[in-house]
Amino acid sequence: MRLKNIKKFRFIATFLLIGTFSISANAHCDTMDGPTVIDGQKSMKENNINYALKWVQPNFEKELKEAFNLSMKVKDLSPESKQIAEKYFFGELVRIHRQGENAPYTGVKPTGTIIDKKVLAADKSIEIGNLSNLENLIEKDKKAELKKRFDQVIALKNFDINNVDAGREYIEAYVKFFKFAEGEEHHAHTKEVHDKKAH
Repeated sequence: MRLKNIKKFRFIATFLLIGTFSISANAHCDTMDGPTVIDGQKSMKENNINYALKWVQPNFEKELKEAFNLSMKVKDLSPESKQIAEKYFFGELVRIHRQGENAPYTGVKPTGTIIDKKVLAADKSIEIGNLSNLENLIEKDKKAELKKRFDQVIALKNFDINNVDAGREYIEAYVKFFKFAEGEEHHAHTKEVHDKKAH
């Protein structure tokens, strides 16, 4: 049994060495301080994958579960194996989450990475239950839609962690709120309109 665990440990170490972690990730969920990794940490601490599972789409569920089970089996072999197992699982969690969004995965940014002030304000808004932190950072013509998305996040926030469908519904609303707050959807729409006019 110990030999089998050592082989698993070597597999994870090899996976990390070939570049699971990069410092060039460019999204809120791609940081060690971000909500995706924080939920990954909760999953490993509580031995409950549902904290993390809500971040991935159903068709990627099996893949994440395999990464979680492998990480949990080897993490207690030594302090070093725990560190590597955590990094492996967090990397897989973020990668699979990004894959579900059809977004590129470039690794996980380290703790302390500077985050855009709109992102920080949006997170704080959810924490305190109002949009006061975002009021001066968002254009007036966007505030009605932002409020609508924020209200949806708050309405879905207190879900049962073991109800993965409810968790995914919350994450969907959460992501839509953040994308709008950051201006990502606005820029994508502007580009689409421009491209159509160009053709």
